[in-house]
Amino acid sequence: MLEQRDNVLLNFLFSDTCDKYQHLGRVLYRYQESDYLLSLQSYFPYRCRIIFSVECSTEIESWLSLISSDAHIAKLVRQNDLLGFELSTQTVNDKWIASFPQNIAAEIVLIQQPLARLNQPGLLVMDMDSTAIDIECIDELAAMAGVGEGVAAVTASAMRGELDFEQSLRLRVSKLAGADAAIIQELCDTLPLMPGLEAMLAELKSHQWKLVVASGGFTPFVSYLKTLLGLDAAFANELVIVDGKLSGEVTGQVVDAQFKAKVVSQCAEQWAIASGQRVAIGDGANDIAMIQAADLGVAFHGKPTLIAAADVSIHHVDLRALVFLLQA
Repeated sequence: MLEQRDNVLLNFLFSDTCDKYQHLGRVLYRYQESDYLLSLQSYFPYRCRIIFSVECSTEIESWLSLISSDAHIAKLVRQNDLLGFELSTQTVNDKWIASFPQNIAAEIVLIQQPLARLNQPGLLVMDMDSTAIDIECIDELAAMAGVGEGVAAVTASAMRGELDFEQSLRLRVSKLAGADAAIIQELCDTLPLMPGLEAMLAELKSHQWKLVVASGGFTPFVSYLKTLLGLDAAFANELVIVDGKLSGEVTGQVVDAQFKAKVVSQCAEQWAIASGQRVAIGDGANDIAMIQAADLGVAFHGKPTLIAAADVSIHHVDLRALVFLLQA
């Protein structure tokens, strides 16, 4: 798994079986992930999780070698190609934490609350645009309809929380009036899934999680994803089509921030999801209420307003990281 011979600490963690490793006067004690809640939590209250691509092993090794106190360390075993481990300590070294390498495919996440259990049934509610898929659908539709620049500017402002969502949605959709509805299917046929999405969903499905997308986008795209990915439910706005043309309107209740929050609570009630097992992930201001309605709210490559509201954030790696933020 780790080919670099100089990565002695990571090789100890991921390859060896001994219980402890002494390095520069500090000792790393191995434990199993499940042991933390059973026996370590009261003695070592500070913990963080490190999630990284194997290509970043040298940088992670260098950072880990600078640890300033003894620590307990656990390998995080998941069903994807990212690597992860958990560190638990009696005290927290803010300076060392702040020295974590930046601008590489690696995350450090401080765990400051109970985590949802990976191996128990749960609920994941996802945003679609720039979370489950790697585009903003309305911007792409607008570009195909020849009104891309005007719509993209409104989208960016809405994502930053500068505009009321419903107002901005109706403004953007109005610019699509007269466009051939065939562009919807054209875009469905080429929707780019967010890297790591399928691996993340597959692992959650293996543990009987319910999977939902709640989007301020449009029903054709969430319906496509629901079928493609085997999701349990999907919610979005419905575009009005008249005589094969987009009318520039949406019909029915708008899927805004509060609607998304209700999706979390209503789906949890519908499927009898246990307290603590509701997770939501998104990227923009319209996702704030949704992630706050969940037990664990995750910002994925998020806007500053969402990051400030989230329990944890993923900045530098793909969606495979999500399962490392759950307790096995």
